[in-house]
Amino acid sequence: MRFWDTSAIIPLLADEPTREGLLAILDDDPQIVAWWGTLVEIASALARRERDNLITASEVESALAAARQLADGWHEILPSDAVRRTAERLVRAHPLRAGDSLQLAAAIIAADHDPTTLELVCLDARLATAARREGFSVQG
Repeated sequence: MRFWDTSAIIPLLADEPTREGLLAILDDDPQIVAWWGTLVEIASALARRERDNLITASEVESALAAARQLADGWHEILPSDAVRRTAERLVRAHPLRAGDSLQLAAAIIAADHDPTTLELVCLDARLATAARREGFSVQG
């Protein structure tokens, strides 16, 4: 089981250069742990690509449908006081945006506060650096 950041899930849904490598990681272990806000972040990333004319509305709808199907099978870390408090600590300790701090906080909660027990899949350099500093092994 691995914690997947949104940055690593997007290539599973859209044609991106990192797609094959991430599909191999998923094939190795298909159990995904994700933050409860991941679907919103996916929708936002796809909408941004659509606004920039990188993908069509039809491609967005197809990717969103695939994201919902993927989400039906993943383990989701729900909002909680523990996630919020951890995210508050993380934004002071690392140069993270709020969403990234919530992602990393959810991963820490999923790892039961022992990052050595859970691998994180992430393509976001800033988040990956913070995750490594917190003790996670990062792939992606």
